[in-house]
Amino acid sequence: MRIAKTFLSLALVADAVYGSSWFSNAAYNKWHETELERWLSDHDVPYPTPADRKELEKLVQSNWDDQVVAPYKEWDAAKLTDYLKQKGIETKDSAGATKDSLIDQVKGVWYESEDKAHNSWLNVKDWILDSWTDSQLKAFCDRHGIPVPQPRKRDTLLEKARSSYETIAQKAGETAAYPGNWLYETWSESDLKEWLDTHGIPAPQPTTRDKLIATVRRNSRLAYLRMKEQQASATSSAQAAYATLTDKLIDAWSESQLKDFCDKNGIPVPQGTKLNQLRALVRKHRADLLGDTLSASASSAFGAATSNIGSNYAKATDAASQAAADAFDKAINTWSETRLKAYLDARGVPVPQASKIDELRALARKHAHKAASGYTAWTFDDWTYDNLKDYILAHGDAAGKKVANQAGVTRDQLLAAAQSGYASASAAGGDSYASVTSYLAKATDSAKAQTFDTWSESDLKAYLDSYGVPVPQGSTLNELRALARRQWTYFKYGTSTPTETVFAKIGESAKAGWDWIKGQLHIGADAAQKQAMKAGDKVKEGADSYQKGAEKVGDKIKEEL
Repeated sequence: MRIAKTFLSLALVADAVYGSSWFSNAAYNKWHETELERWLSDHDVPYPTPADRKELEKLVQSNWDDQVVAPYKEWDAAKLTDYLKQKGIETKDSAGATKDSLIDQVKGVWYESEDKAHNSWLNVKDWILDSWTDSQLKAFCDRHGIPVPQPRKRDTLLEKARSSYETIAQKAGETAAYPGNWLYETWSESDLKEWLDTHGIPAPQPTTRDKLIATVRRNSRLAYLRMKEQQASATSSAQAAYATLTDKLIDAWSESQLKDFCDKNGIPVPQGTKLNQLRALVRKHRADLLGDTLSASASSAFGAATSNIGSNYAKATDAASQAAADAFDKAINTWSETRLKAYLDARGVPVPQASKIDELRALARKHAHKAASGYTAWTFDDWTYDNLKDYILAHGDAAGKKVANQAGVTRDQLLAAAQSGYASASAAGGDSYASVTSYLAKATDSAKAQTFDTWSESDLKAYLDSYGVPVPQGSTLNELRALARRQWTYFKYGTSTPTETVFAKIGESAKAGWDWIKGQLHIGADAAQKQAMKAGDKVKEGADSYQKGAEKVGDKIKEEL
């Protein structure tokens, strides 16, 4: 009898251990029935109506891993490969890899562990607001009467919104664990669509406000994780570049340049401060910006330091987004009608007949946050002469191959032939189009790896002419390349994913050397260069060292792009 009781006790213990597995403590175990139904609806999981709580919870449990822990299992091979490339993982043999092997690779470098994925849904308020803009956070606080001290800094807005999150839900009689539409009541449909575009998530078609909110809510965790990773990458790149250049330049600046830097960066300069004291003051300020610990954010270099990593990124990207928007607006004001139409065409934006150039610019601004995606005739826009010719000879139509085989054929002629052939294949569909897109998937990265680096002066001028951008008299080849690269950056990315646009600008400017210094430290490039030259051989060696370091940073960033 005693032995039987012992076995029974062991069985009960085993059952208790089994029953105390993660699933009995899952976040959704405490969800209200409406939250379970909302989650299932958001993730397109059909459920019976009426259904009791046990049935709903079981349905959520059976779909939880595929939707929350490992959403990449539903991705196609191309998306899996793209993710691995972003992580810097070699994918040369991805064409022959099975989807299962790609999934295994992605699993090894996924944003977060299984435990973190589960635990994140225990405290939704800690991250779901992080991808909101400052204006959306302000509107949320104002709508619910949350007092926020002036000036309204982002970290303060986030802290106040988070601390009042559950109270607001309770007052409204709403649930907060998997929030309903109440959370987005201050968002317009345009806000919802822009959020989806910014994070590279297609809007549901046909769409309604409820569907837009469901898509935003379902993808908020993934957007937050991407945002954190981009922040880490931006911090690392900016910190490396800023730390490399400043010591050399501080020694090279004149007294007036140092004072100008202090004025523009809010550094108080006591009356009668001497040159060496000024340099020490700037160095101290630089140390404050970069910080002495790994947790310090180099986003300060962009005037965007805040109290925690999450808000650091958000504020830095807000600042970068505004800068990118201003620069994009300035760029398209010089673009020709043809180039504006091409920008819209590359994004599938319909252009009304007889649109005037001001109307086209307005449309371009409206879709500034929308990056070109997939393959279009404009995929070839930045390809080199040789890339175009190889593509046409391999996959062009008969007319295109005839053009490619002509003696003395120009790049413009090859571009037109490639675009025409692509349009024909796209319209025809089937094996012809599949063959073209397969080639593009393999060739696009190598085609853009050294964008404009091998172009001739005449090709660069023709490319700039397609934008309607005048070429400054006496421009060097490197200056033409930088100018072309700048136009291409905005044509390709608009202002979408601000970090990518900033990376592109840094990569472009690192090639131009002193231009990047001018942009980051608010001093004249020519003045900086002249001062460095006056400082003698020692400073010149330092400048050369910076140039090499900047080029390495630029190359690394270009790879990310």
